[in-house]
Amino acid sequence: MFKNKSYIGISFIILIFGIYAIPKIVDRIKNDDIVKGNRLDNVGAKASKETKLLTIGPAPKFELKNQDNVKISNESYKGKVYVLEFFFTTCPSICPKMNMSMLEIEKTFFGNPNFGIVSITIDPKHDTPQVLKDHAKLLGVKSSNWNFLTGDRDVIMNLSNKGFNLYAGANDKVSGGFEHSGLFALIDKDGNIRCRKDEFGNPNIYYDGLDKKGVRDIQEDIKILLAE
Repeated sequence: MFKNKSYIGISFIILIFGIYAIPKIVDRIKNDDIVKGNRLDNVGAKASKETKLLTIGPAPKFELKNQDNVKISNESYKGKVYVLEFFFTTCPSICPKMNMSMLEIEKTFFGNPNFGIVSITIDPKHDTPQVLKDHAKLLGVKSSNWNFLTGDRDVIMNLSNKGFNLYAGANDKVSGGFEHSGLFALIDKDGNIRCRKDEFGNPNIYYDGLDKKGVRDIQEDIKILLAE
């Protein structure tokens, strides 16, 4: 007899729960609100935050001459999103691949007045404005916002190694006589270096210009910065 009363009591509780809770669950499903508990809200917010580009700080200032023998500085790119690299025209190793990556980026954003590219030679003794002009023509560069820059060697090396912390140096033991990084820097409209996080939440300050994923990543992030 006692057991029967217990079952009746439990059944009554379940019935009351169903009358109260089921309509609310149905409403949440209809409103696409079924996953908006506090725990899931926090996960969603964190994911959104992690995809936001980081601001590393102001890009180092520079003033050099381009392929048309015109002075170009970071102020020339004020209000523009741009990608910056260090290279040299006679590089027999990684530069041709970097050039192809930059051409792919140029093609994606060609015609956008708010985007540009800066390629700074680490061999200014050889890479005069005329040499850079010929190199740009050989590559098939079309954008008027892609500047190939040259100037004082010590200034450029300091800009690369201490300013951007992208390694560049002379080395007679390697083919071409120079070593340098194959990384690209991404700078926003306000002149700040921007980047994304890695899987552990650490900043990936530069983008791999030799890797397809690196090129895809920087193209995606250029779009984000252009929209800001």
